[in-house]
Amino acid sequence: MAKGIHTEETLEALIEQHLLENGYISASPQEYDREKALLPQTLIDFIQETQKPKWEQLRTIHHDELHSRFITELARMMSKRGSLELLRNGFDFYGQHLDLAYFQPGSNLNPALWERYERNLLTVVRQIKYDPSNENELDLVLFLNGVPVVTAELKNALTSQTAANAMKQYKEDRDPKAPIFRWKERALVHFAVDTDTAWFATRLSKGSTRFFPFNRGDGFGAGNPAVEGKHRTHYLWESVWERHSLLDLIARFIHLQQETEVDPNTGKKTKRETLIFPRYHQWDCVRKLVSSAAEHKTEKNYLIQHSAGSGKSNSIAWLAHRLSNLHDQNDQKVYNTVIVLTDRVVLDRQLQDTIYQFDHKKGVVQKIDHNSAQLADALKTGVPIIISTIHKFGFIQDKIDEIPDRRYAIIVDEAHSSQSGEMAVAVKAALASSEVAKKLAEEIERRGEEFTVTDQLAMRAALFRGDQANICSFAFTATPKFKTLEMFGHRDEENRPRPFHLYSMRQAIEEGFILDVLKGYVTYKRFFKLAKQIADDPELDKKKASSKLTRFVNLHPTNIAQKTEIIIEHFRECVSHQLDGRAKAMLVTGSRLQAVKYKLAFDRYLREKGYKGIECLVAFSGEVKDDEVPGVTYTEVQMNKGIKESELPTSFASDQYKLLIVANKYQTGFDQPLLVAMYVDKRLSGIQAVQTLSRLNRCYRGKEATFVLDFVNDREEILRSFQDFYEVTTTGEDLNPQRLYELKYELMEYHVWTPSEVNGLASVFFKLQDDKELSDHKKLNAWLDPAVDRFKALGEDGQERQELQEQFRGKLTAFKNLYSFLGQIVPFHDLELEKLYTYGRLLLLKLPKKEGGDQWDPGEDVILASLRLKKEMEGNLGLQEGEAGKLTGPSETGTGKAKAQKEKLSTIIDILNERFGLELPEHINNTLEGAENSLLESPDVQEAARYNDKTNFGIFFGPKLEDTLLEHHGEFGDFLNVIFGDEEKFRVLRELMQNRIYGKLKDQPDQGAAAGKVLPFKRVPLKDVKPFENCIPALDLKVAAGHFTSGEAEPYHLAKTDPGRFDWVSVPGQKPRADLFVAQVVGESMNRRIPNGAWCLWKLNPTGSREGKIVLAQHRDISDPEHGGHYTVKVYSSEKVRDEDGGWRHVSVTLSPDSTSPEFLPIVLSGESSVTLSLVAGFVRVLKQENIET
Repeated sequence: MAKGIHTEETLEALIEQHLLENGYISASPQEYDREKALLPQTLIDFIQETQKPKWEQLRTIHHDELHSRFITELARMMSKRGSLELLRNGFDFYGQHLDLAYFQPGSNLNPALWERYERNLLTVVRQIKYDPSNENELDLVLFLNGVPVVTAELKNALTSQTAANAMKQYKEDRDPKAPIFRWKERALVHFAVDTDTAWFATRLSKGSTRFFPFNRGDGFGAGNPAVEGKHRTHYLWESVWERHSLLDLIARFIHLQQETEVDPNTGKKTKRETLIFPRYHQWDCVRKLVSSAAEHKTEKNYLIQHSAGSGKSNSIAWLAHRLSNLHDQNDQKVYNTVIVLTDRVVLDRQLQDTIYQFDHKKGVVQKIDHNSAQLADALKTGVPIIISTIHKFGFIQDKIDEIPDRRYAIIVDEAHSSQSGEMAVAVKAALASSEVAKKLAEEIERRGEEFTVTDQLAMRAALFRGDQANICSFAFTATPKFKTLEMFGHRDEENRPRPFHLYSMRQAIEEGFILDVLKGYVTYKRFFKLAKQIADDPELDKKKASSKLTRFVNLHPTNIAQKTEIIIEHFRECVSHQLDGRAKAMLVTGSRLQAVKYKLAFDRYLREKGYKGIECLVAFSGEVKDDEVPGVTYTEVQMNKGIKESELPTSFASDQYKLLIVANKYQTGFDQPLLVAMYVDKRLSGIQAVQTLSRLNRCYRGKEATFVLDFVNDREEILRSFQDFYEVTTTGEDLNPQRLYELKYELMEYHVWTPSEVNGLASVFFKLQDDKELSDHKKLNAWLDPAVDRFKALGEDGQERQELQEQFRGKLTAFKNLYSFLGQIVPFHDLELEKLYTYGRLLLLKLPKKEGGDQWDPGEDVILASLRLKKEMEGNLGLQEGEAGKLTGPSETGTGKAKAQKEKLSTIIDILNERFGLELPEHINNTLEGAENSLLESPDVQEAARYNDKTNFGIFFGPKLEDTLLEHHGEFGDFLNVIFGDEEKFRVLRELMQNRIYGKLKDQPDQGAAAGKVLPFKRVPLKDVKPFENCIPALDLKVAAGHFTSGEAEPYHLAKTDPGRFDWVSVPGQKPRADLFVAQVVGESMNRRIPNGAWCLWKLNPTGSREGKIVLAQHRDISDPEHGGHYTVKVYSSEKVRDEDGGWRHVSVTLSPDSTSPEFLPIVLSGESSVTLSLVAGFVRVLKQENIET
């Protein structure tokens, strides 16, 4: 080996040579001014070259002193305002504004700007003596027009030096007070680099300096891949430090983030500033997205799978800013408006602050926080960046024509299932370009007069479902679902959808941005065995084992009191001392009442033991009553001694509170880095398991590991949940769009409808807005009623009729769900499918409800034995490298009823195999158990089973099972194709699952809050229904608002002519009347008077004064904050004035919440909206469980 070829100096020379060959210039270390931390001559050369007239004008004032005065004043201003601010915006010097740099223009419209941009001077200097107080040298410094922007310490493994040595050098040997290192004043970023890895810091502060990895990722983990003929870190000097890239980083990435932190113990506010430099995946992702978008414009959609800990908020801010300024080769803006769809309230402020630093312009970002009119105005005026929730788009259909034909980039923050539903279609419909009208015009010309207005509107609706020529979507998520992959993913060589850009959970863990919560995961069964092993094994050193731990051997966690002792003693002995005594823990419970009981048990145990320094808080919604303690109502605020809901996160962050008990709150989006331990007494699976346990993964100084003690879940199920998202996520099977046509023809064979009826309904449903009239409601029903009659007459006798009806219903449900999903992926543009989808969707609402009767009830003869892996694994739940998560999706979804079956069979899979001659593998039982566990842990299902008979339980269970199968599709693989491909198979599975779950939950001790989930009435079978004589209808509020709006069809008429369209109930102590119905109110906006989930009695079309009363109101301008619908339940008040005729007219109507939460705001309708508001029903009372006859 030649002398010196393996040394650090050779690496320096190689980097310098590459930079000099690609647009940099060199300077001697002696040219550097250590006091001013500048290259004075390079800076002056740049000013003279680019702003000569201004410089000459200054020379007439300062003569020979100009150079020294200018450099002195610039150094002073940089110390005051910062180098980044001055590089971007320049500064004023004796009446002249001088620019210190020019950045790449967004378009080619002004050639002079490009000429200035090319005159920037990028300089590389090696071995520079930087400190006025010593002779220490920096390996490498990069300057922009004489201003230092990057410093680097280079190390070489061949001389036994690594990036770790460089980081140590920065921390121990580099004085942060040296001018070049003064934070914000000179160099912006400092790199520690060797031949394999790179790290950076933006602020040197001795031992407190934090370095971040700046690596590409090796496979799906940390580090960098080997590259033939190059160093692993070659990208740093070849790509990141490349001339245009470095200027771009300074202009559009680096920014000063300002936050206000509140000390939870003292309340003192502290402003914190952080200079943000992108991590490699952020820089790479944004640049690749922008590059692809510039080329493809709106031709593609993009899925970005970035793990928790990826810095997604900054990535979205950078991307939004870049896309809003992106121009094509013809200097036309690629996107007129960028829309960020998010539910996070903090993102708008972060976006505004970040983008203002880049552009110094106000009004670039607008948050839609009022109503749909605000959104329509923002779109109409062309606000560059709009932040909104997806629900706002459902209410601007009547304003679509006002929105100009433009191109849109939609950035979806945490893409979720709503992106594949009707709300996503509403976004496309609102933003679609005239391309839809053009395609319609072509069809009109091609088909001539036979292409009716109805056909045109049906085709228009179908066109809206597919990709729009003027819309490009960028979907960010850490946990993509099957539908998200199919809609936004890019196809690989195997035609599988994959993310366009990936920052995996594995890489985030290995790079130290989140912790691996599964390393400390243990079930109580295993925890018990370990404790017993310590207690019984004479070979173990008892002094090293906690004496308290051995007590757990004598406890069996079957009740809350015993679990309370286990949790608190474990926390005291193993957790509380961590993080200098500041460590905290969370207990996840399965219901609100269980959370209440835990809170009482915790307080009692701590009090009896006299333990100090451990206090707990509880989090749950609404009011909770315990039947064992009559007359007592529990609320979160009351149990937390007056701490308001909005104050709970801050209070929990204080040193006073160490334990947080939660029930369906704080399991997502809650960032508390002091959380070290979690105790789980709730069934979890799938994405819910990942999101819940991930509350522990936030990093904190000294936090090296976490601990999870799980009382109820199976370790293998938890591992499977995480494995899907550990590395890259893709799908495990292909969708078959042709199945839609198969289902269509299978449905036609039942002869339930005729083509003329489908077209007839379409002629009413698809009308121009101005042509719609009230009589359309009865016309819709008239086109559906013959199909309902034919459905009722299917088959020759009772048994055959029942089977055919359920087969038909299941296939129609399958068609509806599959078209809704596939219509957004596959460009069908088939108006006949759209018409049939509309007809079928409405027909399903009218078909008679499935009745009870003699059903197959396997009961105690079918018991699902333990199908989990028998071997319990210890300690770390090992996520597997190289194992991509494959999610599977629904081919179709249906429902049905089972045939009679007398045989005794041991498992669900055995039953299906024997009944249908299948060969389903036994391991499918494990995946079914995952779905079953999810249903068993659902508070809705638990309480519905506990307080209702099987008939009423079925009202809840059917939709719940369908939702669960869709949510857990990633665990089912080809099993879905088998089951959903035959409605009879699905019917059998449904009955098995329903009876198993009902049997398991019916006799369990009450640990759920019954108030909102129990049905406080008796369901009346359809055969016994005498409308408004012995029963009244039970409705969904959305249905009530849609069908019973003032001026539309009377419910009495509908009930008399078609009672099968409703559920019918008898309310104890209430005489039936034609203007009464019951409906459930879901949400917290009225929780002072109506508990979340409570069933209430309502009176249609309330008369008299409504002032101060609770009403069900409907109007197209209403956007309810909880469900996004056009209807809402609120307290009514109005403002009136006298008109010219002496009468009264409304000026405004206010619909006010009555909630313990301050987040809910009044809905105010004024002008015409206040007049056209429909008051559908008036609130009568909450129905109480104690009124039920048993």
